[in-house]
Amino acid sequence: MIWNKTAECAERKELEKVQLAKLKRTVERVYKNVETYRDKMQQKGIAPGDITSLEDLKKLPFTTKDDLRENYPYGMFASPLSEIVRIHASSGTTGKPTVVGYTRRDLENWAECIARCFAMAGGDKSSVVQVAYGYGLFTGGLGAHGGAEYMGASVIPMSSGNTQKQILLMKDFKSTILCCTPSYALTISEALNKAGTTTDELALESGIFGAEPWTAGMKKEIEKGLGIKAYDIYGLSEIMGPGVACSCSENKGMHIMEDMFIAEIIDPKTEEVLPYGEKGEIVFTTIGKEGIPLIRYRTRDICSLMPEKCGCGRTTLRMSRVMGRSDDMLIIRGVNVFPSQIESVISGFAELTLNYKILVGRKDNKDTFEVHVELAEGLAIDDIKFVEELRKRVDHDLRAVLGIGCTLRFLSEGTLPRSEGKAVRVEDTRNLSERV
Repeated sequence: MIWNKTAECAERKELEKVQLAKLKRTVERVYKNVETYRDKMQQKGIAPGDITSLEDLKKLPFTTKDDLRENYPYGMFASPLSEIVRIHASSGTTGKPTVVGYTRRDLENWAECIARCFAMAGGDKSSVVQVAYGYGLFTGGLGAHGGAEYMGASVIPMSSGNTQKQILLMKDFKSTILCCTPSYALTISEALNKAGTTTDELALESGIFGAEPWTAGMKKEIEKGLGIKAYDIYGLSEIMGPGVACSCSENKGMHIMEDMFIAEIIDPKTEEVLPYGEKGEIVFTTIGKEGIPLIRYRTRDICSLMPEKCGCGRTTLRMSRVMGRSDDMLIIRGVNVFPSQIESVISGFAELTLNYKILVGRKDNKDTFEVHVELAEGLAIDDIKFVEELRKRVDHDLRAVLGIGCTLRFLSEGTLPRSEGKAVRVEDTRNLSERV
Protein backbone atom coordinates (compact mmCIF):
# COMPACT_ATOMS: atom_id res chain seq x y z
CA MET A 1 0.00 0.00 0.00
CA ILE A 2 1.20 3.51 -0.86
CA TRP A 3 -0.20 6.12 1.53
CA ASN A 4 0.39 9.26 -0.57
CA LYS A 5 0.97 8.50 -4.27
CA THR A 6 1.26 12.19 -5.18
CA ALA A 7 4.25 12.68 -2.87
CA GLU A 8 5.79 9.20 -3.01
CA CYS A 9 5.46 8.45 -6.72
CA ALA A 10 6.03 11.86 -8.29
CA GLU A 11 8.17 12.33 -11.37
CA ARG A 12 11.62 13.70 -10.48
CA LYS A 13 11.09 17.04 -12.24
CA GLU A 14 7.79 17.64 -10.46
CA LEU A 15 9.28 16.69 -7.10
CA GLU A 16 12.23 19.02 -7.64
CA LYS A 17 9.84 21.92 -8.38
CA VAL A 18 8.16 21.28 -5.03
CA GLN A 19 11.50 21.01 -3.27
CA LEU A 20 12.82 24.27 -4.74
CA ALA A 21 9.71 26.24 -3.81
CA LYS A 22 9.83 24.90 -0.25
CA LEU A 23 13.59 25.45 0.00
CA LYS A 24 13.21 29.11 -0.96
CA ARG A 25 10.52 29.63 1.70
CA THR A 26 12.61 27.82 4.31
CA VAL A 27 15.73 29.92 3.60
CA GLU A 28 13.70 33.11 3.81
CA ARG A 29 12.15 31.94 7.08
CA VAL A 30 15.42 31.14 8.84
CA TYR A 31 17.15 34.26 7.51
CA LYS A 32 14.37 36.42 8.92
CA ASN A 33 13.79 34.63 12.22
CA VAL A 34 17.00 32.86 13.29
CA GLU A 35 20.00 35.06 14.10
CA THR A 36 22.49 32.19 13.78
CA TYR A 37 21.45 31.48 10.20
CA ARG A 38 21.35 35.15 9.28
CA ASP A 39 24.91 35.61 10.61
CA LYS A 40 26.19 32.46 8.87
CA MET A 41 24.68 33.46 5.53
CA GLN A 42 25.96 37.03 5.76
CA GLN A 43 29.44 35.72 6.52
CA LYS A 44 29.27 33.68 3.29
CA GLY A 45 27.83 36.62 1.37
CA ILE A 46 24.54 34.84 0.71
CA ALA A 47 21.02 36.27 0.76
CA PRO A 48 17.74 34.35 0.36
CA GLY A 49 17.35 35.73 -3.17
CA ASP A 50 20.55 33.94 -4.22
CA ILE A 51 18.82 30.56 -3.95
CA THR A 52 17.33 30.08 -7.41
CA SER A 53 17.95 26.36 -7.99
CA LEU A 54 18.49 23.19 -5.99
CA GLU A 55 22.17 23.38 -6.99
CA ASP A 56 22.37 26.55 -4.91
CA LEU A 57 21.86 24.45 -1.80
CA LYS A 58 25.65 23.93 -1.85
CA LYS A 59 26.10 27.65 -1.18
CA LEU A 60 24.32 27.45 2.16
CA PRO A 61 26.15 26.86 5.46
CA PHE A 62 26.07 23.58 7.36
CA THR A 63 24.32 23.19 10.70
CA THR A 64 25.70 20.99 13.47
CA LYS A 65 24.55 19.75 16.83
CA ASP A 66 26.89 22.32 18.38
CA ASP A 67 24.78 25.08 16.81
CA LEU A 68 21.73 23.74 18.60
CA ARG A 69 23.55 23.40 21.92
CA GLU A 70 25.07 26.87 21.69
CA ASN A 71 21.60 28.31 21.12
CA TYR A 72 19.99 26.27 23.94
CA PRO A 73 17.09 26.18 24.47
CA TYR A 74 15.13 28.22 21.89
CA GLY A 75 17.70 30.19 19.91
CA MET A 76 17.25 28.15 16.71
CA PHE A 77 13.45 28.35 16.74
CA ALA A 78 11.93 30.09 13.72
CA SER A 79 8.49 30.32 15.35
CA PRO A 80 7.51 32.12 18.55
CA LEU A 81 6.74 29.94 21.57
CA SER A 82 3.09 30.93 21.24
CA GLU A 83 3.01 28.81 18.04
CA ILE A 84 5.02 25.88 19.46
CA VAL A 85 2.68 23.16 20.70
CA ARG A 86 5.24 20.48 21.59
CA ILE A 87 8.87 20.45 22.71
CA HIS A 88 11.20 17.44 22.54
CA ALA A 89 14.85 17.14 23.51
CA SER A 90 17.48 14.58 22.63
CA SER A 91 19.94 13.40 25.22
CA GLY A 92 23.63 13.11 24.55
CA THR A 93 26.73 11.83 26.23
CA THR A 94 28.15 15.34 26.55
CA GLY A 95 26.93 18.89 26.76
CA LYS A 96 23.40 20.27 26.79
CA PRO A 97 20.51 18.46 25.13
CA THR A 98 19.36 19.55 21.72
CA VAL A 99 15.88 21.07 21.90
CA VAL A 100 13.34 20.93 19.07
CA GLY A 101 9.92 22.54 18.83
CA TYR A 102 6.89 21.66 16.71
CA THR A 103 4.05 23.82 15.50
CA ARG A 104 0.65 22.24 14.94
CA ARG A 105 1.43 21.95 11.23
CA ASP A 106 4.79 20.33 12.03
CA LEU A 107 3.03 17.62 14.03
CA GLU A 108 0.60 17.03 11.16
CA ASN A 109 3.46 16.68 8.68
CA TRP A 110 5.29 14.36 11.07
CA ALA A 111 2.20 12.18 11.41
CA GLU A 112 1.87 12.14 7.62
CA CYS A 113 5.45 10.87 7.26
CA ILE A 114 4.94 8.15 9.87
CA ALA A 115 1.68 7.07 8.23
CA ARG A 116 3.60 6.56 4.98
CA CYS A 117 6.04 4.36 6.91
CA PHE A 118 3.27 2.24 8.38
CA ALA A 119 1.79 1.82 4.90
CA MET A 120 5.20 0.57 3.67
CA ALA A 121 5.03 -2.04 6.43
CA GLY A 122 1.57 -3.18 5.37
CA GLY A 123 -0.34 -1.10 7.89
CA ASP A 124 -3.82 0.35 7.44
CA LYS A 125 -6.85 1.34 9.49
CA SER A 126 -7.35 -2.24 10.64
CA SER A 127 -3.83 -2.47 12.15
CA VAL A 128 -3.19 -2.74 15.89
CA VAL A 129 0.09 -0.95 16.58
CA GLN A 130 2.03 -1.69 19.77
CA VAL A 131 4.41 1.19 20.44
CA ALA A 132 7.31 -0.05 22.56
CA TYR A 133 9.54 2.95 21.94
CA GLY A 134 10.09 5.15 24.96
CA TYR A 135 7.66 8.03 25.45
CA GLY A 136 8.61 11.42 26.88
CA LEU A 137 11.28 13.78 25.53
CA PHE A 138 12.53 11.01 23.20
CA THR A 139 10.71 11.39 19.86
CA GLY A 140 10.27 7.68 19.12
CA GLY A 141 7.19 6.85 21.18
CA LEU A 142 5.04 9.89 20.49
CA GLY A 143 6.18 10.00 16.85
CA ALA A 144 5.06 6.45 16.12
CA HIS A 145 1.90 6.99 18.19
CA GLY A 146 0.89 10.10 16.26
CA GLY A 147 1.48 8.50 12.86
CA ALA A 148 -0.50 5.38 13.71
CA GLU A 149 -3.45 7.45 14.95
CA TYR A 150 -3.22 9.65 11.85
CA MET A 151 -3.53 6.51 9.72
CA GLY A 152 -6.56 5.44 11.72
CA ALA A 153 -4.96 2.37 13.29
CA SER A 154 -5.55 1.24 16.87
CA VAL A 155 -2.61 2.21 19.10
CA ILE A 156 -1.32 0.47 22.23
CA PRO A 157 0.90 3.09 23.96
CA MET A 158 2.92 0.55 25.91
CA SER A 159 6.27 2.40 25.89
CA SER A 160 9.52 0.48 26.45
CA GLY A 161 10.28 -2.05 29.18
CA ASN A 162 8.12 -4.48 31.18
CA THR A 163 8.77 -7.21 28.64
CA GLN A 164 6.42 -9.80 30.11
CA LYS A 165 3.52 -7.34 29.94
CA GLN A 166 4.54 -6.47 26.36
CA ILE A 167 4.09 -10.12 25.46
CA LEU A 168 0.82 -10.42 27.38
CA LEU A 169 -0.72 -7.43 25.59
CA MET A 170 0.73 -8.58 22.28
CA LYS A 171 -1.17 -11.86 22.67
CA ASP A 172 -4.38 -10.56 24.23
CA PHE A 173 -4.74 -7.36 22.18
CA LYS A 174 -3.69 -9.10 18.96
CA SER A 175 -1.08 -6.55 17.98
CA THR A 176 -0.24 -6.67 14.28
CA ILE A 177 2.64 -4.15 14.15
CA LEU A 178 5.42 -3.73 16.73
CA CYS A 179 7.45 -0.51 17.00
CA CYS A 180 10.65 -0.44 19.06
CA THR A 181 14.43 -0.49 18.81
CA PRO A 182 15.87 -3.56 17.08
CA SER A 183 17.80 -4.53 20.21
CA TYR A 184 14.59 -4.48 22.24
CA ALA A 185 12.86 -6.55 19.55
CA LEU A 186 15.56 -9.17 20.13
CA THR A 187 14.93 -8.97 23.88
CA ILE A 188 11.20 -9.59 23.32
CA SER A 189 12.01 -12.47 20.97
CA GLU A 190 14.25 -14.08 23.60
CA ALA A 191 11.58 -13.69 26.27
CA LEU A 192 8.99 -15.31 23.99
CA ASN A 193 11.27 -18.26 23.41
CA LYS A 194 12.03 -18.74 27.10
CA ALA A 195 8.34 -18.55 27.97
CA GLY A 196 7.60 -21.24 25.41
CA THR A 197 5.34 -18.90 23.42
CA THR A 198 5.27 -19.64 19.71
CA THR A 199 4.77 -17.07 16.99
CA ASP A 200 1.56 -18.90 16.03
CA GLU A 201 0.04 -17.54 19.25
CA LEU A 202 0.64 -13.97 18.07
CA ALA A 203 -1.12 -11.84 15.46
CA LEU A 204 2.07 -9.93 14.65
CA GLU A 205 2.68 -9.35 10.95
CA SER A 206 5.41 -6.73 10.83
CA GLY A 207 7.70 -4.57 12.91
CA ILE A 208 9.13 -1.10 12.37
CA PHE A 209 12.47 -0.77 14.08
CA GLY A 210 14.93 2.10 14.38
CA ALA A 211 16.73 4.57 16.67
CA GLU A 212 19.99 2.59 16.44
CA PRO A 213 22.09 1.01 13.67
CA TRP A 214 21.42 -2.68 12.96
CA THR A 215 22.59 -5.19 10.44
CA ALA A 216 20.96 -7.50 7.93
CA GLY A 217 21.89 -10.42 10.19
CA MET A 218 20.08 -8.86 13.11
CA LYS A 219 17.05 -8.27 10.87
CA LYS A 220 16.91 -11.97 9.96
CA GLU A 221 17.11 -13.00 13.60
CA ILE A 222 14.28 -10.65 14.58
CA GLU A 223 12.10 -11.86 11.71
CA LYS A 224 12.70 -15.48 12.67
CA GLY A 225 12.21 -14.92 16.40
CA LEU A 226 8.97 -12.92 16.09
CA GLY A 227 7.59 -14.46 12.91
CA ILE A 228 7.29 -11.10 11.18
CA LYS A 229 8.67 -9.00 8.36
CA ALA A 230 10.96 -6.29 9.75
CA TYR A 231 11.20 -2.76 8.37
CA ASP A 232 13.89 -0.18 8.99
CA ILE A 233 12.82 3.34 9.95
CA TYR A 234 15.18 6.30 10.10
CA GLY A 235 15.00 9.66 11.77
CA LEU A 236 16.59 11.90 14.31
CA SER A 237 15.09 14.40 16.72
CA GLU A 238 16.83 17.39 15.21
CA ILE A 239 15.32 16.78 11.77
CA MET A 240 11.88 15.58 12.92
CA GLY A 241 12.09 12.26 14.72
CA PRO A 242 11.34 8.84 13.22
CA GLY A 243 9.81 8.90 9.76
CA VAL A 244 12.43 10.77 7.75
CA ALA A 245 12.86 7.54 5.77
CA CYS A 246 11.62 3.95 5.90
CA SER A 247 12.16 0.69 4.05
CA CYS A 248 9.45 -0.91 1.94
CA SER A 249 8.63 -4.52 1.03
CA GLU A 250 11.46 -4.55 -1.52
CA ASN A 251 13.99 -4.14 1.33
CA LYS A 252 16.43 -2.24 -0.89
CA GLY A 253 17.06 0.87 1.16
CA MET A 254 14.83 3.38 2.95
CA HIS A 255 12.62 5.80 1.05
CA ILE A 256 13.25 9.42 2.03
CA MET A 257 10.23 11.71 2.38
CA GLU A 258 11.62 14.09 -0.22
CA ASP A 259 8.74 16.53 -0.17
CA MET A 260 9.76 17.25 3.44
CA PHE A 261 13.54 16.79 3.39
CA ILE A 262 16.39 17.30 0.91
CA ALA A 263 19.20 14.78 1.36
CA GLU A 264 22.87 15.11 0.40
CA ILE A 265 25.86 12.84 0.90
CA ILE A 266 29.10 14.63 1.74
CA ASP A 267 32.67 13.67 2.44
CA PRO A 268 32.81 14.22 6.23
CA LYS A 269 36.36 15.61 5.98
CA THR A 270 36.23 17.83 2.89
CA GLU A 271 32.48 18.61 3.13
CA GLU A 272 32.23 18.18 -0.63
CA VAL A 273 28.98 16.75 -2.01
CA LEU A 274 29.43 13.19 -3.28
CA PRO A 275 27.55 11.56 -6.19
CA TYR A 276 24.79 9.00 -5.75
CA GLY A 277 26.06 5.60 -4.74
CA GLU A 278 29.14 6.80 -2.86
CA LYS A 279 29.38 6.29 0.89
CA GLY A 280 29.60 9.37 3.09
CA GLU A 281 27.80 11.45 5.70
CA ILE A 282 24.12 12.13 5.06
CA VAL A 283 23.05 15.75 5.42
CA PHE A 284 19.42 16.91 5.59
CA THR A 285 17.68 20.20 4.90
CA THR A 286 14.15 20.39 6.26
CA ILE A 287 11.74 22.02 3.82
CA GLY A 288 8.47 21.30 5.58
CA LYS A 289 9.10 22.56 9.12
CA GLU A 290 8.03 25.77 10.82
CA GLY A 291 9.20 25.42 14.43
CA ILE A 292 12.88 24.69 13.90
CA PRO A 293 13.80 24.33 10.23
CA LEU A 294 17.41 23.23 9.71
CA ILE A 295 19.68 23.95 6.77
CA ARG A 296 22.16 21.23 5.73
CA TYR A 297 22.19 19.52 9.10
CA ARG A 298 25.16 17.21 9.53
CA THR A 299 23.78 13.97 10.94
CA ARG A 300 27.18 12.20 11.26
CA ASP A 301 25.44 9.06 9.94
CA ILE A 302 27.36 7.22 7.24
CA CYS A 303 25.37 5.78 4.32
CA SER A 304 24.75 6.18 0.59
CA LEU A 305 21.89 7.35 -1.65
CA MET A 306 20.14 5.37 -4.38
CA PRO A 307 18.22 7.29 -7.09
CA GLU A 308 16.72 4.37 -9.05
CA LYS A 309 12.97 3.80 -9.07
CA CYS A 310 12.03 1.13 -6.56
CA GLY A 311 10.12 -2.03 -7.43
CA CYS A 312 7.39 -0.92 -5.01
CA GLY A 313 6.49 1.96 -7.35
CA ARG A 314 7.88 4.79 -5.23
CA THR A 315 10.19 7.21 -6.99
CA THR A 316 11.83 8.91 -4.03
CA LEU A 317 15.53 8.65 -3.24
CA ARG A 318 16.49 5.77 -1.00
CA MET A 319 19.18 5.78 1.64
CA SER A 320 21.10 2.66 2.56
CA ARG A 321 21.15 1.19 6.03
CA VAL A 322 23.30 3.38 8.29
CA MET A 323 26.78 1.84 8.32
CA GLY A 324 28.08 3.78 11.30
CA ARG A 325 28.71 7.30 12.44
CA SER A 326 31.52 9.64 11.55
CA ASP A 327 31.73 10.99 15.08
CA ASP A 328 31.45 7.81 17.18
CA MET A 329 33.56 5.73 14.88
CA LEU A 330 36.17 3.95 16.95
CA ILE A 331 39.79 4.54 16.00
CA ILE A 332 41.71 1.62 17.49
CA ARG A 333 45.44 1.41 16.91
CA GLY A 334 45.00 3.72 13.96
CA VAL A 335 42.26 1.61 12.37
CA ASN A 336 38.67 2.89 11.85
CA VAL A 337 36.21 0.44 13.41
CA PHE A 338 32.41 0.60 13.28
CA PRO A 339 30.33 -1.50 15.70
CA SER A 340 28.09 -2.48 12.77
CA GLN A 341 31.07 -4.25 11.16
CA ILE A 342 31.49 -6.39 14.26
CA GLU A 343 27.77 -7.13 14.38
CA SER A 344 27.79 -8.23 10.74
CA VAL A 345 30.46 -10.83 11.55
CA ILE A 346 28.73 -12.08 14.70
CA SER A 347 25.43 -12.47 12.85
CA GLY A 348 27.11 -14.96 10.51
CA PHE A 349 27.64 -17.50 13.30
CA ALA A 350 24.68 -19.59 14.43
CA GLU A 351 26.66 -20.46 17.58
CA LEU A 352 26.48 -16.82 18.73
CA THR A 353 23.67 -14.48 19.77
CA LEU A 354 23.55 -10.83 18.77
CA ASN A 355 24.04 -9.76 22.35
CA TYR A 356 27.54 -8.37 22.41
CA LYS A 357 29.66 -5.59 23.89
CA ILE A 358 32.78 -3.84 22.63
CA LEU A 359 35.31 -2.74 25.24
CA VAL A 360 38.09 -0.34 24.29
CA GLY A 361 40.69 0.78 26.81
CA ARG A 362 44.27 1.88 27.26
CA LYS A 363 47.11 -0.04 28.92
CA ASP A 364 50.83 0.74 28.82
CA ASN A 365 50.09 3.48 26.29
CA LYS A 366 48.51 0.96 23.92
CA ASP A 367 44.85 0.51 22.93
CA THR A 368 43.12 -2.60 24.21
CA PHE A 369 40.23 -4.04 22.21
CA GLU A 370 37.84 -6.72 23.44
CA VAL A 371 34.60 -8.12 22.10
CA HIS A 372 32.31 -9.96 24.52
CA VAL A 373 29.56 -12.02 22.92
CA GLU A 374 27.11 -14.62 24.21
CA LEU A 375 26.94 -18.19 23.00
CA ALA A 376 23.62 -19.39 21.65
CA GLU A 377 21.23 -21.00 24.10
CA GLY A 378 22.20 -24.56 25.02
CA LEU A 379 25.88 -24.29 24.13
CA ALA A 380 28.33 -25.03 26.94
CA ILE A 381 30.88 -22.37 27.80
CA ASP A 382 33.02 -25.04 29.53
CA ASP A 383 33.43 -27.11 26.36
CA ILE A 384 37.01 -25.97 25.86
CA LYS A 385 37.63 -27.64 22.50
CA PHE A 386 34.40 -26.28 21.00
CA VAL A 387 34.99 -22.76 22.37
CA GLU A 388 38.56 -22.58 21.08
CA GLU A 389 37.60 -23.80 17.61
CA LEU A 390 34.78 -21.25 17.49
CA ARG A 391 37.11 -18.51 18.71
CA LYS A 392 39.54 -19.20 15.85
CA ARG A 393 36.79 -18.96 13.23
CA VAL A 394 35.24 -15.78 14.63
CA ASP A 395 38.64 -14.17 15.14
CA HIS A 396 39.60 -14.95 11.54
CA ASP A 397 36.45 -13.29 10.17
CA LEU A 398 36.77 -10.25 12.44
CA ARG A 399 40.35 -9.69 11.33
CA ALA A 400 39.33 -9.98 7.69
CA VAL A 401 36.58 -7.36 8.07
CA LEU A 402 38.26 -4.97 10.52
CA GLY A 403 41.90 -5.28 9.55
CA ILE A 404 42.76 -5.52 13.24
CA GLY A 405 42.69 -8.23 15.91
CA CYS A 406 40.76 -8.20 19.16
CA THR A 407 40.44 -10.27 22.30
CA LEU A 408 37.34 -12.42 22.01
CA ARG A 409 35.50 -13.45 25.13
CA PHE A 410 32.55 -15.82 24.93
CA LEU A 411 29.85 -15.67 27.61
CA SER A 412 26.95 -17.91 28.54
CA GLU A 413 23.59 -16.95 27.05
CA GLY A 414 21.82 -14.38 29.24
CA THR A 415 25.02 -12.94 30.78
CA LEU A 416 24.97 -9.45 29.22
CA PRO A 417 22.28 -6.92 30.28
CA ARG A 418 19.22 -6.76 28.01
CA SER A 419 18.15 -3.51 26.43
CA GLU A 420 14.73 -1.94 26.61
CA GLY A 421 15.78 1.02 24.48
CA LYS A 422 18.94 1.83 22.60
CA ALA A 423 21.52 -0.85 23.24
CA VAL A 424 24.82 0.31 24.76
CA ARG A 425 27.24 -1.64 22.59
CA VAL A 426 30.50 0.23 23.26
CA GLU A 427 32.43 0.94 26.44
CA ASP A 428 35.41 3.16 25.65
CA THR A 429 37.43 3.99 28.76
CA ARG A 430 40.25 5.87 27.02
CA ASN A 431 40.85 9.46 28.17
CA LEU A 432 37.86 9.47 30.50
CA SER A 433 39.32 12.39 32.40
CA GLU A 434 39.03 14.55 29.28
CA ARG A 435 35.32 13.87 28.74
CA VAL A 436 32.71 16.35 29.89
